[in-house]
Amino acid sequence: MRQFVVVGHDAPTTPEFSLDDLAGGAGRLDVLCRCVTSAFFLSHAIREAVRTHLVLADEYTITFEGADLRRLNPDERSTAALVRNALEEREEAIGHIPVETSPGVSLVRRGFEGTIEAVADEGTVVQLHGDGDPVVDVATPTAPVFVLSDHHDFRETEAEMLAEYADERVSLGPERLHADHAITVAHNYLDTDGFTTY
Repeated sequence: MRQFVVVGHDAPTTPEFSLDDLAGGAGRLDVLCRCVTSAFFLSHAIREAVRTHLVLADEYTITFEGADLRRLNPDERSTAALVRNALEEREEAIGHIPVETSPGVSLVRRGFEGTIEAVADEGTVVQLHGDGDPVVDVATPTAPVFVLSDHHDFRETEAEMLAEYADERVSLGPERLHADHAITVAHNYLDTDGFTTY
């Protein structure tokens, strides 16, 4: 299982946002939607052994399960609609018990710390960061959980928490990448066993 945790610092926490203004009025939800697309889509297929968590403003986490996903299309608007549908059900999520809002999509009342604590028990936590160790110098992780931020850097408290939980801090290359592009490169890194097998 491959997992991705994407922190959306400005992401909406209520469903009152327009699907026609994801980059402005919806707190750069467009970035998070592109991350979901990059995490799951292959050409004419979906990666089933992938789980992606979107942490929305440190208040909710929406999880996408590749094996169970339905109605996910490779465009930002339809992914944002799944996020909006999840937020419409937020009152049904009690404590840390998730509510399934559509096949393969669930919402839980959990911020960044709770999400990191939960995924740390499931695999190797890898922080993707421009100042990390070159990925080619790091052994391919078992059950990787890649943690990355949206268009903002990690906040100081998030960075401190990651320093505690992350097994690795890696850079995917000499140039800073968009979060969704970083996910694609991370997949390729794993698909090729560290860029060695094609």
